[in-house]
Amino acid sequence: MEENPVELSISQLTTLYELITTFLVNYSFQIIGAVVVLIFGLFIANKASNWVKAVCLTKKLDVTLSQFIANVAKIVIVAIVVVIVLNKLGINITPMVAAIGALSLGAGLAVQGLLTNYSAGLNIIVTRPYVVGDTISLLGVTGVVKEVNLSHTLLTNEDEELITIPNRHVIGEIIHNSKESRVVELSIGVAYNADIDLAKHVITAALANIEGNDPRPPQVGIDNFGDSSINLSIRFWAPTITYFEQKFKTNQAIFNALADNNIQIPFPQREVTLLNPATSSKENH
Repeated sequence: MEENPVELSISQLTTLYELITTFLVNYSFQIIGAVVVLIFGLFIANKASNWVKAVCLTKKLDVTLSQFIANVAKIVIVAIVVVIVLNKLGINITPMVAAIGALSLGAGLAVQGLLTNYSAGLNIIVTRPYVVGDTISLLGVTGVVKEVNLSHTLLTNEDEELITIPNRHVIGEIIHNSKESRVVELSIGVAYNADIDLAKHVITAALANIEGNDPRPPQVGIDNFGDSSINLSIRFWAPTITYFEQKFKTNQAIFNALADNNIQIPFPQREVTLLNPATSSKENH
């Protein structure tokens, strides 16, 4: 005799109910304990991470290094909490550790480039060839360091561009680090009959009156002798984040200062000499 479908469904639901009830009776305290341990452990991990970061900053460690140490402390505590929770639930973690090890080997080969970036990032954080706020020139780009992550370094510039450099390309390369400023190089020509000492003094005084430039003294001197002018070279420091703004302001200030002191900025000239004007006149006729 076939069993009634309704009775079969009721029997299955009854069996499921009994299984759930038995599980909750036998393991309810373990589950509640595991949840409590997990919540408390995550709370402690966050508090410990913030405390470690605060201590590092108090000791005047770099911001990036402080954040890295704080994250490591948090990960360690979370890992310990997970092990305790699994044991609380009666789960044997030994096979899981073996499986994770095998998976890690395969994953390591698959993401070798990513791991290279992370190891290079750790090297950068520890050795600190640059920190947040520094101006670096690397691989043909220049910018202010905005972030130093384990996988990449993030630069920005006056145009508010974000330049991402994978850390594996940083290690082994030549890095130019000028801290928060960048040198500005200008060149301007003055007439050969101009008072060069006066021109240098006027340019130096104009630079001193420009707001926003680095307080380091500028360099002004003769760079070379052109066909129509004595070319003066000007070098000064400006914040990288306003590099072009300071350059344009300085060019305008120098131009105005030279004009106010009647120092001529000549344009290219050529002298044409006729060796035999009479012969040239006859040939034209």
